[in-house]
Amino acid sequence: MSTMLRGAIYGLTAAAIWGAMYIISDIVLQTIPPFTLLAIRLGMAVVILALPRRGLHRRRPNRREILELLGVGLIGYGISVGAQFVGTDRSTGVNGALITSASPAFILVFAALILRERLTAQRLAAVALATVGVIVIIDPTKADFSSAAFFGNIALAVAALTWGLYSVLVRRASARLDTTTVSFYALVGGWALTIPAAALEMQTRPIGAIDADTILGVFYLGVVSTAAAMWLWNRAFALVDASVASLFFFAQPLVGAALGVALGQQLTPQLIAGGLMIGLGVLVSMIAPERLSRRFVKSAPQRVET
Repeated sequence: MSTMLRGAIYGLTAAAIWGAMYIISDIVLQTIPPFTLLAIRLGMAVVILALPRRGLHRRRPNRREILELLGVGLIGYGISVGAQFVGTDRSTGVNGALITSASPAFILVFAALILRERLTAQRLAAVALATVGVIVIIDPTKADFSSAAFFGNIALAVAALTWGLYSVLVRRASARLDTTTVSFYALVGGWALTIPAAALEMQTRPIGAIDADTILGVFYLGVVSTAAAMWLWNRAFALVDASVASLFFFAQPLVGAALGVALGQQLTPQLIAGGLMIGLGVLVSMIAPERLSRRFVKSAPQRVET
């Protein structure tokens, strides 16, 4: 299996898990407030990723690298995910899906600035195609850009920007350290920010009555959606250029929409068309440029000399 294909499997699986996460989050958030839930999720993931690090011969990061990874996690799991919680709470679900779909574009920009990756026409076209697919699925006419949602929309924009920065910084750190080490210290960095936020939140929004559904939901969110999915996302960026891996993010709204259909919503032409555009965008990004150029030249009409 090629490195590109493995990276695609990891990244698409992570995004698919997050696309399915919102249904469970809606249930758990009725009992546990958002930052408290995030702190629990990150804490569970830290414990889980600490286990495989014991007894395995991996290079230990030095103090400078540890501080760097903690900062990366603070940006990704602390600021970005926290801003997404605030934005979703103060805005709407449509706004959240629409604004955070800008993350791949931010990944492209940061990949060019930090990693010196080339912004090729092929990769720009792939991101543009998939972005249009998301817009077709979401239906931006249902978005709310009134003054009441302004603060939430700003928070969602911050979430998209910082997630793009986080993903690129993970790519850079993965050149020196293994994915489990990068993920572990990054989660610790995000956890350090969410713990005080959760403590402040619980003063006004305490945890409600816990039942079996809540426990199962927290277990899924902590183990699958955080520990597993975050590792998969980080691994994808370790294997594939950030500008290509950014396209895997678009599986998230597609899976969310597909689950909506599975739960009884109507399968619309917009969902089908948007899904095809997202899939095509991902495929275009994964085709090697030289193969694309050879196919174009082969298919081009030949001049006949007279």
